[in-house]
Order: sequence, then C-alpha cells, then structure tokens
Amino acid sequence: MPNSPLAARLRDFLDEEVKGGELLRALIVIGPLAAAYFVWREPAFLNLGLIAISLLIPALKLQLAPKTVAFHLLAILITFAALFLAAPIKPLFVSLTALAAFLAVALTRHGDGLRTLGNWVFIPAVYLACEVREGVSTAEALRHAGVIVVFSPVALALVCAVQIHDGRRRQGAGLSNYGPVSGDWFAPAAATALAVLGAAALVEVLNLAQGQWVIWSAASVVVGDLSASTGKLKLRAIGAIVGAPLGLFLGLALPESRVGYSFAVLGATLTLIAFTRYVVGFGSRCFLIALAAAFAGGVSGIAEERVANVLIGGAFGLIAVALTEIARRRLARKARGNSGAPP
Repeated sequence: MPNSPLAARLRDFLDEEVKGGELLRALIVIGPLAAAYFVWREPAFLNLGLIAISLLIPALKLQLAPKTVAFHLLAILITFAALFLAAPIKPLFVSLTALAAFLAVALTRHGDGLRTLGNWVFIPAVYLACEVREGVSTAEALRHAGVIVVFSPVALALVCAVQIHDGRRRQGAGLSNYGPVSGDWFAPAAATALAVLGAAALVEVLNLAQGQWVIWSAASVVVGDLSASTGKLKLRAIGAIVGAPLGLFLGLALPESRVGYSFAVLGATLTLIAFTRYVVGFGSRCFLIALAAAFAGGVSGIAEERVANVLIGGAFGLIAVALTEIARRRLARKARGNSGAPP
C-alpha cells in the first residue's frame, strides 16, 4: 500500500539519502550523452558524461556564471591534454600530475570554495588521461581524445542550460564570492601533491591497471589533519569493500549487455552528485563500476582491484599528511626558537 509504514520509511530514507534536485539536474545533463553512446557506440560520449558532471557540481555549489563554467571547461581540457600527451614519458606524467594536484588545492588561497572547483578540474583530467590510453593503440587513443575535445562544448551547453533554467546566472562573479581566503593553503596543497606524486610514481613503475583510482584515492583523503584524513579513508574503504563485491556477484549472474553497461556507467556517474552521505555515494559508485565491468565482459578481478587501489592510494594520502604535519611542527618549533633567541 502506498501509505503503509514500510512505504513511508522508504520515502523518508530516500528523502534523507538522495539529493533529488541535484540528481534530476545531473540526469538532464548526462542522459543525452549516455543516449548518444547507445546510438553511435562511441565510448568518448560516456567520458563526456564525466566532464559534464565535473562542470555541474561546482556550477551548482558555487552558483557559477556560464562564462565561469566555460573557463572551468577550458581548464579541464588543458589539464587533460597536458597529462594525456605526457603519459608516454612517465617521469613527466608523474610530475605534471603532482603539479595539477598542488594547483587544485592552492586555489583556496583565493577562497575556500575554490577547492571544489580545483578538485573537479583535477579529477576528470587525471581520470580521462589514464582511461583513454589504457589498452588501446596510440592512434585510437588520439582519436578518442580528439572526440572528447571536439564534443566537449556539448557538455558545456547542457550544464549552462541547466544553470540558466535555474536562474543562477551571476554577472561579475569574482573571487570574493568563493568563501573566506585560506591562510593555510600551502600545507594541504603540498600534502596533496606529495600524495599524488607517490601514487602516480607507483602506478607508472608497476604499470597498474586503472591507475587513476590509485591517484585520485591518494588526493581524496587529504582533507585536513591526520585524523580527518584517516576518517575519509575509512569511508572509502567501507564503500569499496561493500560495493565492489556486490557489483561483482550480481554481474556474474548477468549476461554481457551494452544497454546494461550504458545504464551502469550512467548510474556510476550520477553517484558523484546524487547522495547526501559520502560513504553511500562511494559504495554505490564501486558497485556500479563493477557491474559495468561485468556487462562489458571484464568482471574478473575488478572488485579486488578497486579495493586494492582505494587502500593503496589512501595510504599514500595518509603518509603525505603525516609527513606534512611533522614538517609543520618542526618549522613552528624552529620559528619559536628563533624568535626567542637573543639579538
């Protein structure tokens, strides 16, 4: 019955856990790209979904003007192109990835809200730079990257259409609208760069599959002090340990399907914005990624790989935060010692 206690509890649960308005907007933005993939069988359209959601999240959170969203897209494409072209030269790729991570956090010197914007430049650029090249020839990778760049204005147009419909255009938006300026931006930026440097180096030395998961996991857990970063890693570990095996087990019972793959990738992208609690969103994402791999016929090892990459990357993040805290304490003690020294 619609008014039964069970239905009421389910409705309350969904209202609490799911951000309905953001989910609807994300579906409007990503749905056409998933449909285009299904019709033309061009995998670059699914990658464009990641770019679209990466534009949408800060656009909604920071109420960005369409012009600012366009600059955001340009930053994503430039970072993606730099990492993509540097990928064959491993030391260069590792260095540029660490630099991109540093700059993503360093933006907070102009306002704490810009951490969101920086993250959503770094995430799609790193993910696509690794994803597009993996398992294909150089010529195919270049073609795939070219399609992403050429059709990226479609993602921009969809996001701006949602913004305009919401009436969220803000003429003359400046850095002062992005929250208080962070006076302590260098330490987290350095910790993030150090974590990404170590993670990316490991990925390149060991040629780890799906290395973008390791790299982003390293950056993701750098959210404050060591206690906060450990808490973030715990949430990611729980999500991966629960979500990925569930997707694996369900995938084993299902046949390969392009339709199923399209819906699973669409769902995984939507989890970036759909849920209130991080652990629920990340667990759902791991579940749907494993399920998408099953529909594509590549389920073997996906669950173990996802869990391992989350833990490995997170460990680099914790080590970087710990080293940064040690360095800060030593510098603070040295500064206090110098200030108390006789002239």
